[in-house]
Amino acid sequence: MKNILIVTFLLIISIWTVSGQQDAQYTQYMYNTVAINPAYAGSRGVLSIAALHRSQWVGLDGAPTTQTLNVHTPVSNRVGLGLSVVNDEIGNGTNQDTYFDAVFSYTIPTSENGKLSFGLKAGGHLLNIDFNQLRNYDPSNAAIGQMNIDQKFSPNFGAGIYYHNEKFYAGLSVPNFLQTEHFDSSGNSNSFLAQERMNWYFITGYIFEINPDLKLKPALLFKAVEGAPLQADLSATFLLHDKVSLGAAYRWDAALSALVGFQLNKKLMLGLAYDREITELGSTSFNDGSFEIFLRFEFLTRYKNVLAPRFF
Repeated sequence: MKNILIVTFLLIISIWTVSGQQDAQYTQYMYNTVAINPAYAGSRGVLSIAALHRSQWVGLDGAPTTQTLNVHTPVSNRVGLGLSVVNDEIGNGTNQDTYFDAVFSYTIPTSENGKLSFGLKAGGHLLNIDFNQLRNYDPSNAAIGQMNIDQKFSPNFGAGIYYHNEKFYAGLSVPNFLQTEHFDSSGNSNSFLAQERMNWYFITGYIFEINPDLKLKPALLFKAVEGAPLQADLSATFLLHDKVSLGAAYRWDAALSALVGFQLNKKLMLGLAYDREITELGSTSFNDGSFEIFLRFEFLTRYKNVLAPRFF
């Protein structure tokens, strides 16, 4: 297991060196939209606070974990503001990325129910790489030979567009436009440990009302970044009595997922997801799959005390 972790992490570093780093991955992206598209800010019509935790490849020591925190609200009929924080870690602190952004959106009504929003986000990224952590797994490993990166700050900004009505949504976004390179200390200006490139996201979904107590929503996400395979996620989820959601998802050539959600009351929603890899990694005895937990709380007022039930 020690050798597996070391080889895995060094492989990730080598991939960073020749290609682009991908953003954090989510199965419940339809609820965590502010993290990938700033135009979503304020679209729910109330002050909304959402948190997500993801444990990737449970059972593999040092596997990735991700936490997100999003706060957003409308401040007028057309303007939304928010804050997004994403923390991504691998190797029990060996590599840690923290993104924090202020989010702005401006919405234009396109029909009686349709709205088109334009979003901007601006903030920064803190990178920490501690190669000494690898020696905790194998004290004899002295061949890494790299200087640690401590709180390396890189500014960045992103943008997105988002359209939605009562039953349909679609969005296109680039959360980070600046392609930042984090250099090593070898003195060679052309060498670097990590390079962050633009990740393109396209999301869409639709709600079919089968009967007054049952709804179905297929959803789709595409994520593209130079130097990495295209990611495609397809899901289908049922909503029962506007309170319980059950569904399944398929990540192209990567994983199968199960999703369940509970609208506990008017303000509070809980979502859970489980991924099982369909690659060779998924068949190993030390990989118990990936888990997500999502929690959203919304501050309803006497002027806005009911939200139309929806998946997005």
